[in-house]
Amino acid sequence: MNEQNTEALGDVIGYAMREDATKSEELKQQFVTGVNCSINTARTEMMAVKKRYGKEDGTVAFHGYQSFAPNEVTPELAHEIGIKLANELWGERFQVIVATHLDKENHIHNHFVLNSVSFKDGLRYNDCTKTYMLLRKTSDRICKEFGLSVIENPKRGKAKHYGEWKADQEGRPTWRGIIKNDVDEVIRQSMTDKQFFYLLRQKGYTIKQGKDITVRPQGKQRGIKLARNLGDKYTYEAICKRILANGCRPQSIPRLQQKTMVLRLHGSLSRQRRFIGLRALYIRYCFKLGILPKEKPISEARLHFLFKEDFAKFDSINKETRLLCVHKIDTSQQLFSYQSKQKDRMASLVDKRKHLRYKLRNVHDDEEKEKIKTEITSLTNEIGDLRKEVVLCDNIAKRSEVIKEKFKIVHEDERKEESLNEHRRRSSRSSH
Repeated sequence: MNEQNTEALGDVIGYAMREDATKSEELKQQFVTGVNCSINTARTEMMAVKKRYGKEDGTVAFHGYQSFAPNEVTPELAHEIGIKLANELWGERFQVIVATHLDKENHIHNHFVLNSVSFKDGLRYNDCTKTYMLLRKTSDRICKEFGLSVIENPKRGKAKHYGEWKADQEGRPTWRGIIKNDVDEVIRQSMTDKQFFYLLRQKGYTIKQGKDITVRPQGKQRGIKLARNLGDKYTYEAICKRILANGCRPQSIPRLQQKTMVLRLHGSLSRQRRFIGLRALYIRYCFKLGILPKEKPISEARLHFLFKEDFAKFDSINKETRLLCVHKIDTSQQLFSYQSKQKDRMASLVDKRKHLRYKLRNVHDDEEKEKIKTEITSLTNEIGDLRKEVVLCDNIAKRSEVIKEKFKIVHEDERKEESLNEHRRRSSRSSH
């Protein structure tokens, strides 16, 4: 089973169902419902459907939402409408999680996590203009049935993948955002359209000029059309106008003031231990991304696109690096040995918690009950931490191979770039 897809599906389900957004302390209720699946095992059930039909790759799920006017609905009503919408649109063929978020500003809204593969026939959900229009019309009709307001003549915007949307919410860059920043920077530095394309290629982009300019970054199999994905400011004509607006000279990019760093070594240099294996790989990658050192801000300047796109995975990489360093894990054998110990520890705690829950049924003293409940809560939290570490170990095993491959590709690209520059220098000398 594709662990990366499983992790991605778990992330979107976890985000939609998170307790701090869906639970009302006042009503003592969490507003989450599974349609054709259980909320406790939704990820496993959805991945099982994909595995059954051999469709574990590609888009794992669709993440949609339904908003209501502020102060117009109660949590109960919003959730009821969300379930009704999910059942009507997808209930016969797909598994869906319906989660109602209770924002502090009383802007209640529903989130839908829809499995991309049908449990009924194994066909994929067709996300297109037609299904979007059906979703909008059905939502409007149901809202009107409950006497709620709807937006008249809404305009459809460009939808975002969940990972991109989440990165935007957390202020982290996305690969489309990185492309946009690179294009904007090159426009500022250019005096002609020819120079614009040249500088963009210098950044490692492959360019196809047509009705819409298509750019493909290093390490990506597909490119994106600039105007279609970034807007009207990125048509060929609009880019040319922006270049002309630079005047006689392009806008310079301010250079960072360089600081002199003084480092002091305590003890003998020969005694300083060097990191090896997995720790060395992750620490090197953290320096490459700017995660380390902590006082150094992340800079995208002259950074290969394969590294830039991992800014969006900042938190995950940080957690994995911390686990490796804290527990001094350098080899795959050490990694899986540590994971096995955590699994055994987790199984022991789960068994202990089970016995406490049985014991709780036969206890009648309130003070003793509270004591057992507190112990169960403590065990649950510890089990949750162990489970996260087990998942981190799986992610490290997967990501470490990807990081190695990225370093290999980047090294190869840098070698080709050096060779090309040397060829240009020789050609320049021979012409003189």
